[in-house]
Amino acid sequence: MTDIFEGRRVLLVSTNYAPEHTGIAPYSTLTAEHLAALGADVDVLTGMPHYPEWRVHGDYEGRWRTVENRKGVRVHRRRGFVPARQTALRRAAYETSFLAHGSIRPPAGRPDVVISQMPTLAGGVIGGRLARRHGVPHVVVVQDLMGAAAAQSGISGGGRVASLVARVEGRVLRGAALTGVVHESFVDRVTAMGVPGPRVRVVPNWTHVPPPTGDRRAVRARLAWGEEDFVLLHAGNMGLKQGLEVLVETARIAARDTPRLRIVLMGDGSRRAHLERLASGLPNLCFLPPATEADFPDVLAAADVLAVTQRASVLDMSLPSKLTSYFASGRPVVASVAAEGGTAQEVRRSRAGVVVRAEDPEALHGAVAGLMREIGREARGGKG
Repeated sequence: MTDIFEGRRVLLVSTNYAPEHTGIAPYSTLTAEHLAALGADVDVLTGMPHYPEWRVHGDYEGRWRTVENRKGVRVHRRRGFVPARQTALRRAAYETSFLAHGSIRPPAGRPDVVISQMPTLAGGVIGGRLARRHGVPHVVVVQDLMGAAAAQSGISGGGRVASLVARVEGRVLRGAALTGVVHESFVDRVTAMGVPGPRVRVVPNWTHVPPPTGDRRAVRARLAWGEEDFVLLHAGNMGLKQGLEVLVETARIAARDTPRLRIVLMGDGSRRAHLERLASGLPNLCFLPPATEADFPDVLAAADVLAVTQRASVLDMSLPSKLTSYFASGRPVVASVAAEGGTAQEVRRSRAGVVVRAEDPEALHGAVAGLMREIGREARGGKG
């Protein structure tokens, strides 16, 4: 089975790729590198690195298009518009610019199969067009459902364009030979778009980070986390759908009721500056830049509890890519998410943590305080 790709030419289309090391980029990168290791001739059509900061990384500023070789993969980068602030109109410009540049200058040659990673819509449209042009299969891997995302994520103007986005998304998926979805909660939405059930596969994301190897006490000391601090860490993108305001409000409650609790937001994103303003003056909440790829597992393991948050409206549009990394760290997870969504299902199924009401800081604080007591009892050998 492993030799099925040997000598085949594969084109993978994804707006995100290494050196981005959060979000969906690790999955597109590892997929391409795995296929290359199996003997495939792999091209990737992608954008300039920009996530999670939503600004083009310094080494790529001012570059219009590039071709580079990374671990046996030819990576073709095309410049597009990268919005620092997310609105429906800006997101449309982001999609349209990648669609235009990627369509005008796709990688040369005829692939044997085209794989598109969604989001974005543009990647799916480009992949479908190129597959039809060359008469080859098109395979789509759905990381986020774009129509549902427009309706649920809270992006300004998203509700007005959700139906249009869903129509384009459905056309792409119906035209694909196979559609992979990262969670079973996506299946009903995809089949409702007219995609036959036999052409849908559940392909869960894997953990792309190794187990922690550092000395936990030394890592905490380096991060200035005191021995008495109980650290609740959120690591990853700071965007609209995460609804991270709930952690700021939890910090306000903790400042009054739970002085040992320290909340840390590590990462970047379109809402970071807003959150920093909102948290101004809170002594028990701090911000950290994204950890390096090598340091990330040790930072997760150095925390006491890991937080995943989503707006209450986020139900079946996405599954946070951070979840598998959280689980691999061995730390308990508290999820402030919709009870009926895929994220809550995964946390319950993993038995790795607790689920509380989305956007409810009192509930979140109560759950963390309960974990503080439980972990404290374990540290004392079960006494008290």
